[in-house]
Amino acid sequence: MTIVYLPIARKTFDLEAANDQLRRSKDLLHSLFLEKVSLPDELLTSPDELVRYLESINLEQVKLIIYQSVTFADGEFIEETMKQLKAPVLVWSVREPSIGGRLRLNSLTGGNSTCHVLRSAGRPYEFVFGNPEEHQVRQTIQRKTRIMQVIEQLKTVKVGVVGEHPPGFFFSGTDDEALFAQFGVETVHLDLMEAFQASKRIPKEQYEGALQQAEKQVIGLNRSDETVTRFAQFTTHMKSEIKEKQLAGLAIRCWPDFFTELGAAACSTLSHLTEEGLVSSCESDIHGALSMYILQELSASAPYLGDMVHLNEASNSVVLWHCGAGAYSLAHPASGATPGVHPNRKIGFTMEFGLKPGKVTMFRVSYTKQDNYRLLIMRGDALDTPKRFNGTSVEIKLETDATDTLNSLMKEGFEPHYALVYGDVCDELVELGNQLGLPTHVYTEGRA
Repeated sequence: MTIVYLPIARKTFDLEAANDQLRRSKDLLHSLFLEKVSLPDELLTSPDELVRYLESINLEQVKLIIYQSVTFADGEFIEETMKQLKAPVLVWSVREPSIGGRLRLNSLTGGNSTCHVLRSAGRPYEFVFGNPEEHQVRQTIQRKTRIMQVIEQLKTVKVGVVGEHPPGFFFSGTDDEALFAQFGVETVHLDLMEAFQASKRIPKEQYEGALQQAEKQVIGLNRSDETVTRFAQFTTHMKSEIKEKQLAGLAIRCWPDFFTELGAAACSTLSHLTEEGLVSSCESDIHGALSMYILQELSASAPYLGDMVHLNEASNSVVLWHCGAGAYSLAHPASGATPGVHPNRKIGFTMEFGLKPGKVTMFRVSYTKQDNYRLLIMRGDALDTPKRFNGTSVEIKLETDATDTLNSLMKEGFEPHYALVYGDVCDELVELGNQLGLPTHVYTEGRA
C-alpha cells in the first residue's frame, strides 16, 4: 500500500450528501489504484476517528495522502495527519451538491483551511477541486501518483559514470553525496580504459546482435567499417555492465579517449542504448543522464540531450545540437537515422539527422554549489525544418520570447546540456519540483 485516502467530515453538515461523495470517490480511487490505496469504510468525523484509522494501517508504507475535505473541518484533522505521516498531501475539495438554501458541505472552505495549515507548516501539497467524475480530478490524482512513483524509482536508480568528465566540463560532474541525499540516486564509477580493453575482446558471435539491431534502424550502415565493429563491441560490453551492476543509465566520457584509444565515436553507442531505454549522456554528464531518465519515465519515449547552439529571433526559436548522438526513433521520418562521422574528428560512426517535428518538453536537473539542486522546464514545438548542423539537431520554437529566455538562462547559469522529450510533461515536472521541494524555473506560456 502506498496511498492513503482520508475522507474528512463533520456531522453538523449534510451526511447524506457527504456519504454520496465518499462512495463515488472510493469508486474512483479503487478503479485507479486497486490494492495500492487504503480506503476507510466510513467518513472520518473526528480527530479520534482519524487517529484510530491511521493506527490500523502501516504508516511507513504511505507515500501519498489524498486528504479530502468532504465537508468543512477545522485544522485539527490535518494537524493530526501531519504528526502521523510525512508523505506529500493532495488536498481535495468537492462541489456543493446544490445552490440555494442550506450550505450542505462547505467543502471548499475546508480545503482552503487545510491548505493554509499545510503552507504554514512548510509541507508540500497540491490542491484539486471537483467531483470524482470530473476529468481534472482524475488527471490531477494520476499525475500526483505518477510523480510519487518516479520519486520512489529514483531511490533505486544507479547511474554508471564511465570515465571522468573532460577537462573543464565542470557542469558534467556531481557531488555524489548531495545527489544521493536529494534524489536517492547512486553513482557507480567505471574505468573507461578497462571498458575499451574488455570491449575489444568481445567476439563477433556476441556483438552480432547489436550489429543486426543497428542495421534495422540505421539506413545504409556499413558493417564492414571498423568503427561499426567497435561500436557493436563497446555497446555489447556496456550492456553487460548495465545488467551486472543494475544500472538505469550511463554518463560516458566520450572525447578525446574514444577517438584516441578506441578509434571510434561514442555517439553511436549512446544513441543505441538510449533507443533501448538505457539513457546515456555524453561528456560524463551525470545530471544530463538523470534528466533524460526522468523524461523517459514520464513520457515512455526516448529522450534527447543537446547543446543550445543557435538563436533565431525571426522564428522565436533555438537549436539544440550534438555531435552525433540521438536515439534512432527521434529522426525525421523523411530521412530516418543515417550514419555519419564526427563533425570535428572525422571518425565514425555517428548519427546524422534532424529530429522529427512535434510538441516537446525541455528539462534539466541543475546543480551548482551556490544554488544546490533546482529544476529547469521549457516547452515548445520542434519545427519541420532542415537539419541545421552536422550531427543531430532540432530547431524549437519556444512558447516564451526566445531572446528573453536565452538571456534568463545565461543569467541563472544553467548548464549547457538540455534534455528533451516529445510530448507535454511540464505539469508533471512542476509537480516533481513541488514534491521534492526544489526551486523550479518554468519557461512556458503564461508561466515564465
